Amino acid sequence: MKEVVTIIKEQFQNWGIIWRISNYEDQASYQNHYLGLAWEYLYPLIQIGIYWIVFSNGFKKGSNLGGVSYLMWMVIGITPWFFMNRAVLDGSKAIYQRVGMVSKMKFPVSVLPSIRIIGNLNSFWTMLVFSIALGFFNGIYPAIAWLQWIYYFFAMMCLMFALSTFNSTVSVLVRDWQILLQSMMRMLFYLSGVLFNFQTTGFPAPFVRILELNPFWYIISGFRNSMFHQSADTYMWSRPLLTLIFWGFVLLVLLVGSHLHYKFRSRFVDLI
Repeated sequence: MKEVVTIIKEQFQNWGIIWRISNYEDQASYQNHYLGLAWEYLYPLIQIGIYWIVFSNGFKKGSNLGGVSYLMWMVIGITPWFFMNRAVLDGSKAIYQRVGMVSKMKFPVSVLPSIRIIGNLNSFWTMLVFSIALGFFNGIYPAIAWLQWIYYFFAMMCLMFALSTFNSTVSVLVRDWQILLQSMMRMLFYLSGVLFNFQTTGFPAPFVRILELNPFWYIISGFRNSMFHQSADTYMWSRPLLTLIFWGFVLLVLLVGSHLHYKFRSRFVDLI
């Protein structure tokens, strides 16, 4: 637990560096493109359009979605997914791709995954604003339940930090981990309820219960429940067991990731 506390302290102590480098890398990534940073926002919008065209016919008239249009339902779910997918994959490469920086920098190696996480937040905020605007057109207006987004955003950031700490270290130790992780994220895209509503009569109850253990599903369904607030069961305190499982998973990954990070951080340059 001491390693977890230390690695968290390093993030707060170097917050200014994390913020500046993440902004610089965002600008540098698109400096040679005509549209520049606009691609940060255009790409997810294009993806949403593709998924809507391909899958919307199976969800006409809000079938099994509580009367909510499929586009609205999908957008609010895909918003956190796009962020989490990019944060996990970018965070896993944070140390491996900066082998030259690791030996020269004057700040802890542990902040590298955080730089990638923060760097992906711009597109998340844009997509969230787009989701709210789309909700207005669908007759969905702000409510007290929307305050739950603060909790789910915090939970999402904690999950990303834990996974990035673990994955960035393992990617240095095991070169094949990055390829495996990409395959796992592709699979989780379909198993996290981004495009399909598993909580329907079309899926066996035991299968749904297993899928609900997925921490990505916990975040995505939380954002949806907060926006649509269709019943008292959609509030975050209405599912204490899933909340306990989620935070238990985050703590376990963070404990293992922090331990591995501090065990091998002095050898990162040699291992890479």
